[in-house]
Amino acid sequence: MERLLDVEEEQEDAPPPCRIRPQLCSIPTRLIISPRLGGTPVTPQLTESLRRILFGGTFHVFNYEWRKSVFQFRETNSDLSYALETDRGGARAVQMVIQAHIIKYLLFTCQNSSASRTLHRPEAGTRIAASSRPHGRFGGEELGLPSSRQTGERKEQGVHLLPGRRLREESTGSTLFQLQLFTFKKKEDVRKFILEHIQCFKEEGSHGVILFLYSLICSRTVDRLKDDLDSTTSHLLYVSLGNFVCRQALLNLLLTGRASPNVFNGTVSCGEDGQPLEHPLQGVLSRTDIGYLTWSREQEDSGRLPQVGSMLKTPKFPVWVCCINSSYSVMFSVNRSLLSDWRMEHLFHLYYYNGQKSQKTTARLTVDTHSHHWEASSSDSDGDPERRFPSLEMIIRTKWAGAAVDWNNTTPFY
Repeated sequence: MERLLDVEEEQEDAPPPCRIRPQLCSIPTRLIISPRLGGTPVTPQLTESLRRILFGGTFHVFNYEWRKSVFQFRETNSDLSYALETDRGGARAVQMVIQAHIIKYLLFTCQNSSASRTLHRPEAGTRIAASSRPHGRFGGEELGLPSSRQTGERKEQGVHLLPGRRLREESTGSTLFQLQLFTFKKKEDVRKFILEHIQCFKEEGSHGVILFLYSLICSRTVDRLKDDLDSTTSHLLYVSLGNFVCRQALLNLLLTGRASPNVFNGTVSCGEDGQPLEHPLQGVLSRTDIGYLTWSREQEDSGRLPQVGSMLKTPKFPVWVCCINSSYSVMFSVNRSLLSDWRMEHLFHLYYYNGQKSQKTTARLTVDTHSHHWEASSSDSDGDPERRFPSLEMIIRTKWAGAAVDWNNTTPFY
């Protein structure tokens, strides 16, 4: 029997008792793509390569939390209708990066966009278009593939994997899916294809985040990913508290198109002692569309907080993916001039979405970088570090040092 790229043979991760596992983990028949569309079956060699670059070996498979993760918007006509639903787990990092790209599209790219009005209540068609844009973006030159100007020949602009025919493996009783590989030379063809098959990324049971991740890796190619990495990182996921979590290299691949393992600018060739490193450390080489900020109370207390370079800290658009105490969220401004006109940074608003179902509206924070120092307003604490110095405020200060943050009558959270 030909080898298949399976996504649901793992059995040891039991779902919560209140959830029905078969409905979440079996791909509905309507999501199976016909071979007549022209895709080619994934080879055993690519199957092995995907697992090695993701997990570092061939024995791991995605667990329940990853398998049930898709790209699905929240309630239509609500203040969060632009927002993706996310669950706790490693897939949330991928979802929040896509969320950041959707916000960038709705605010600054989509025609007729007008600040928060378009963002908060986009029409159904606009939401679908917004969800397809990030998927279509990760191909071609934007993933670092050589362009025709560089090589003198046409290169594939994007690669996408969708579920093909369903087979039953009698020895394990599990259902496996032979994934189909579709390649494109033009970005618009990629976007059109995704729009026509958007259900394969957004519907329950589609394994949408996993399919997107496979497509991302195949678009960049495994060989180029290996070149992106350095001696500190050999694969893109690691295990934390029983779940597969994204390494910085995967986040940077999503943000920059290149899987560099570090957040500093450029390449570091010498160590702290000034001696040349045997293997240079790879950082971010150019300014990104979407920014990245990180803050951890544990790392701050131990002096191990990574110093994010300006390429990620000051992106082209005022949208940031935030990693706060290892939890991912999105922060943004509706004023594109915030990062290009220093006068806009005196007093401004930031909006925040943490991806959790408990958040019902987008949080609006007012940031003041000039009137007074932030510690002056922290004297009314009861000794709780999170109440004295809310983590979201601390991550804002990694970009705007000393800023005072007003939550505008919202209870601080992250």
